[in-house]
Amino acid sequence: MLVFLLNRLWQSVILLLIVSIIGFTILNLMPGGPLAQFALDPGMTQADMDRLAEQMGLNRPLPVQYFDWLMRMLQGDWGTSFRDGVPVLDVIGRHLFATLLLMGSSTVIAIAIGTWIGIRGATHRYSMFDYSATVGAMVALSIPTFWFGLVGIYVFSLRLGWVPAGNMYTIGDGSVLNYLHHLILPSIVLSLVNVAVWSRYMRSATLDVINQDFVKTARAKGLTERRVLMKHVVGNALLPMITLAGMQLPSILGGALVTETVFTWPGMGRLFLDSLGYSDYPVVMGILMFSAFLTVLGNLIADVVIAMVDPRIRLG
Repeated sequence: MLVFLLNRLWQSVILLLIVSIIGFTILNLMPGGPLAQFALDPGMTQADMDRLAEQMGLNRPLPVQYFDWLMRMLQGDWGTSFRDGVPVLDVIGRHLFATLLLMGSSTVIAIAIGTWIGIRGATHRYSMFDYSATVGAMVALSIPTFWFGLVGIYVFSLRLGWVPAGNMYTIGDGSVLNYLHHLILPSIVLSLVNVAVWSRYMRSATLDVINQDFVKTARAKGLTERRVLMKHVVGNALLPMITLAGMQLPSILGGALVTETVFTWPGMGRLFLDSLGYSDYPVVMGILMFSAFLTVLGNLIADVVIAMVDPRIRLG
């Protein structure tokens, strides 16, 4: 296990380094560069722009800029926002809770409902429920997340008035119930596509396990169908779902970006888009590296958990 963790840690470091190089290079090669927002000021002369670039160290060669940024990041200094002069880590910290709340709730919904639909579809193969679940999954995977969000706002907020149309809470009311009321619609919208993915994978994994010899042996011993399903089928079918959970993290972050924009949810997705529009490159790089780290960590945890719950797997 220790050797495996050390190898994965080394691979993760290299992967994060590659991501940082690509991200830093692309951002600095974009039209206008990091000073694009300052150039919009009509009172800003070329001399002012040159002086500003020198103060920020942006007039140095790109490799030198990257190495300086990397060294400061490794020391805990992720830079300072161009927009308001606040450290990047503080900016991310202010928006992190909102994204984790939205992602966490939508993930729980997707896993619970998707797992149940997948198992029931596999145990009732070719039934009306199975056909309906298949069609529903194809529809959910084919329609963009923002469309679900806009339809949800129109139907449940504007027409029925059941839930708020956006924001994380009502100004002046910071109660838990108020947070939950605002969380209902965006978390459901974000979980729709993930429910479809989970249900399809769970159905396929369950069908694979059902046809295994040890399941047939359990039935031959006289065990009830429910006991066979819960003790032998579900536990083994959930193993590949652990890997899927780690792989789903990037897509959840991407979906949160769209959902946060539609529902004006003050999370990291919306912060990322705002920072791109403002050419706030330190914040953009901070969010990029934070997301990459979460993705790598999610896959590592998934591999370790699988090894812990499946005795057939040994990590060397």
